[in-house]
Amino acid sequence: MQTTQVRLARRPHGEPVADDFETVTADLPPLEDGQVLLRVRYLSLDPYMRGRMSEAESYADPVPLGGLMVGATVCEVVESRAEVRAVGDQVLSYSGWQTHAVADARYTRRLDPDAAPVSTALGVLGMPGFTAYAGLLVLGRPQPGETVVVAAATGPVGSAVGQIARIKGARAVGIAGGPEKCRALLEEFGFDAAVDHRAPDFRERLAEAVPDGIDVYFENVGGEVATAVGRHLNRFARIPVCGLVAGYNATSAAQGPDRLDGFMRRVLTKSLTIRGFIQDEFEKEHFGAFLEDMSGWVREGRVRYREDVTDGLDNVVAAFNGMLAGRNFGKALIKIAD
Repeated sequence: MQTTQVRLARRPHGEPVADDFETVTADLPPLEDGQVLLRVRYLSLDPYMRGRMSEAESYADPVPLGGLMVGATVCEVVESRAEVRAVGDQVLSYSGWQTHAVADARYTRRLDPDAAPVSTALGVLGMPGFTAYAGLLVLGRPQPGETVVVAAATGPVGSAVGQIARIKGARAVGIAGGPEKCRALLEEFGFDAAVDHRAPDFRERLAEAVPDGIDVYFENVGGEVATAVGRHLNRFARIPVCGLVAGYNATSAAQGPDRLDGFMRRVLTKSLTIRGFIQDEFEKEHFGAFLEDMSGWVREGRVRYREDVTDGLDNVVAAFNGMLAGRNFGKALIKIAD
């Protein structure tokens, strides 16, 4: 069996381009006991992948040059030498940017297509959904009547954050790019207010949307949005930080005066709590509750989701860049096979 793979050919400088990758056909090893042969159906595209392309210090090792690009996948078992997996099973795996893979069955999770579309294991019922759930409830701790603000609010993390905040009795304010996304925040996802960060009067609109200040700011963007939000943080506000996507393609430090002292002064005078996190640090204690809660909320229609699906592994680089630039609307996926 052979697989088509997308490998990292060189370290991107700024926005990744096609020449930063190479597409190759590779032979897969024969199955051993306990292993399964997988056909990749869906590949998840996530902002963290940009960090794995770089050698900069991070929470995970970089992809080596010539190495397969990493990523979570939904796959079908096409051959099995593992008692726990049968041919035809739909599974969650970490097979990366390729069409087929051999995996240890112990590191796959069987999915139930009758419970939810299997693609949701990469979105609302997967890592992005759990990022929203753990970051908001464990670190943000929204209370009834408080105001929760989240940027990239129509993305898989942001949309879940706002909807969970509403379930917990808080007021949800979403920041997104463009009128269409802001309209969806109100009409589709049930946010209390939506603010377009591309609008020339963005700062004024944000101030109007948070008349009582901000108690929880779920940070996943950074940049000028975070600067604007900072002016409205209440005393004892909590800021879970799961990403800073606005700067992932930056090639130099931001221009202008050093604003760190001013930021730290606000941390002190407002008694702010800021906590960076990676979702897997909460997995052992909270993932079971997440699956139970979120599955129920999705089934009941209390949490809605969108998926932005691109066909074909050959379109992966363009789709990845679109996701980093916010051109996707919902969870970014590559559909590789039916």
